[in-house]
Amino acid sequence: MVKNGEKNTVATHNVKAVKKILITQPRPESDKSPYFELEKKFQVQLAFHPFIRLEPIPAKDFRKQKIDISYYSAVIFTSRHAIDNFFRICEETKINVSQDTKYFCITESVALYLQKFILYRKRKVFYGSDGTNKSMFDVINKHKENEKFMYPCSENQQDNEIVGWLKGNGCEFVTPFMYKTISNDVRELMDKSEFDIICFFTPSGVKSLFDNFPKFKQNGTKIGAFGNNTSKAIQDAGLALEIKAPQPQMPSMVSALEKYLLESIKRK
Repeated sequence: MVKNGEKNTVATHNVKAVKKILITQPRPESDKSPYFELEKKFQVQLAFHPFIRLEPIPAKDFRKQKIDISYYSAVIFTSRHAIDNFFRICEETKINVSQDTKYFCITESVALYLQKFILYRKRKVFYGSDGTNKSMFDVINKHKENEKFMYPCSENQQDNEIVGWLKGNGCEFVTPFMYKTISNDVRELMDKSEFDIICFFTPSGVKSLFDNFPKFKQNGTKIGAFGNNTSKAIQDAGLALEIKAPQPQMPSMVSALEKYLLESIKRK
């Protein structure tokens, strides 16, 4: 934020009220990330700092859940982390995943990540059209007959909407815990800087904010969310949500931020 007496010397693309944006994810590895293009276009400062970290559950602890992976014919994935840990557990427990297994993913990008582990075939990999649970449910609904579903998730974070839909539609399913989510200590980061926008990507990230600052008050800070579950977590926490993705024409957080910044310019 501009302090009293400071002059605004940035270009016309700059949004006066927005100087610093916190992205609660790791810094992109590529310099060609669209985040950096956004930073240059609007002359804002982006800070990247993950609010959570994921710790894998050891195979010996997974075995205590007494779940036979090979029994299930379909797997639901809502993140790349879930994919990584599913195939890690399969490798550590020496389970061969059937080539006929179907995969239902929350987004196309999550679905494409499966190429790291399987021979990708569209006849067995499916994803929602717009990144919402509803669009994924629409796809699952077309294929759910005679399928037994596995929904790998975090030990302390599962999507109750997905569980509720599976129950409500009479699906046979299991929700194995394959990793756990830990809140990072972000107190020093937040104490040192005042951010105009904070963008969250998981409900666990929102939880981490309040783990670090139980009495957090928004005080004009704009909040962004990626995904319906993250949006719900923000609203359930009593925060005002200003920036939401994915939406039509805004499939990513970058595109949602760009739209918000452009509209801020028009409001001047």
